[in-house]
Amino acid sequence: MTKSICIIEFPSNLGLKEPAAGREPGVKKLPAFLQRHHFHASLNPGSVLSLTPPAYSMRLDEISGVRNADQIVQYAKDQSQIVEKILSENKFPIVIGGDCSILIGNSVALKNTGAFALFFLDGHTDFMWPALSQTGGAAGMDLAIVTGYGHDKLTDILQQKPYFKEEHVWCVGNREYEDWYVKAITDSNINYTDLNKLRQQGIKKCIADFLQMVSIKNLDGFWIHIDLDVLNDNIMPAVDSRQPDGLTYKEFNEILYLLLSDAKATGLQITILDPDLDPSGVYTKEFVNNFCATVNSTRKS
Repeated sequence: MTKSICIIEFPSNLGLKEPAAGREPGVKKLPAFLQRHHFHASLNPGSVLSLTPPAYSMRLDEISGVRNADQIVQYAKDQSQIVEKILSENKFPIVIGGDCSILIGNSVALKNTGAFALFFLDGHTDFMWPALSQTGGAAGMDLAIVTGYGHDKLTDILQQKPYFKEEHVWCVGNREYEDWYVKAITDSNINYTDLNKLRQQGIKKCIADFLQMVSIKNLDGFWIHIDLDVLNDNIMPAVDSRQPDGLTYKEFNEILYLLLSDAKATGLQITILDPDLDPSGVYTKEFVNNFCATVNSTRKS
């Protein structure tokens, strides 16, 4: 990576349901929590920007079937302006959420800028729409939304549907294997590699295939989505939807290094770590140490 880093803070929790009655999801505290644990200082960005999200609610939008849909759309429009500006300045945005719904605004910015691929690294597929969702939360539907599934209110912001073509998306790391859940994505044209397949074929082949697609399609670049529930539950339990297994830091660091070492890497986002679930910061510190060391190892003077 040769570009100057810009950290962008999008601390939205609008895509999640309440963890308990009357209590907001704590992911909105993530940017400040990472900063407290030396994330920002370790990366030494050229600039740091932040956008306050609309107020949280549990309101289910009747038109789209998605909670907080209007607020998410407005936030996405505001996000996209910030991300577009950073991309136009040839900087590398590292975006801190928030929940996975921040992918929507980032995707709008990318679509406005050119043609991009998406490397979607997540312990779930997030390839759901309201008829399949059990929560109505956009954080579990974000991959479907950015590839054009669901109501136009969310999928066609600024008349840019779809933000990513399905064949330009790699969904990697899912470990929720129920047939009904997986069927939605296997019926699509998204390149789907669950955790078992990733380990069978090997990380190097997975990344090489993705980068080859980006090159063959002559895309302008690619975006990396990182939901931290992709990590092994023993090293990152501070997430809203826990499951056994997951990537080790050795595996995670290898994926990140190979992606960031490619010249077409355009930016990335980090989501879902909930500081309320890691009050001592023990899991967050380990993440910061691994992530920042890997990013910095790819930076060239």
